[in-house]
Amino acid sequence: MGNRLSKIYTRTGDDGSTGLGDGSRVPKENLRVEAYGTVDEANSAIGVVLSVATLPPAIASCLTEVQHDLFDLGGELCIPGHRMIEAAHVERLETELDGFNEDLPPLKEFILPGGGPAAAACHVARAVCRRAERRCWSLARAEHVSSETLQYLNRLSDLLFVLARVLARHEHGSEVIWRRTKK
Repeated sequence: MGNRLSKIYTRTGDDGSTGLGDGSRVPKENLRVEAYGTVDEANSAIGVVLSVATLPPAIASCLTEVQHDLFDLGGELCIPGHRMIEAAHVERLETELDGFNEDLPPLKEFILPGGGPAAAACHVARAVCRRAERRCWSLARAEHVSSETLQYLNRLSDLLFVLARVLARHEHGSEVIWRRTKK
């Protein structure tokens, strides 16, 4: 692969448009741009999780693989009609999710985001991932988005929730249970 990013600024977006991967230009607030931009935010939020603490190796490995997937997913969204995320990606997340969830106690109440720096960062990543999923559903109502892409984001937010629970125990020993306000 050649030096693809030799010039970072091009000035082509100064008119409020941006180029998609197929060469077409669309407004920067286009649903497709919103979708892949929010996927990029989710990927960046996962990068924060990976950088805030020394994570258990299984979690670090899982999240690094997810980052690669999200880069592919963003590429898929950036090029209309392109496919990169497949059912095997979703199945891998489900397997990871089941494995990490296995040793956690069942939830009887909601938990508050927190539990230590990595756990809190994982909750932020989960929330950004949910937003990415919503943006992709908005796009799917107007243009084709693969069902696997939508499923992947849904499973990923579930995985990030479970990982936040695991990390809360790893960092702090427990989770903070939401206290119902009595009226």
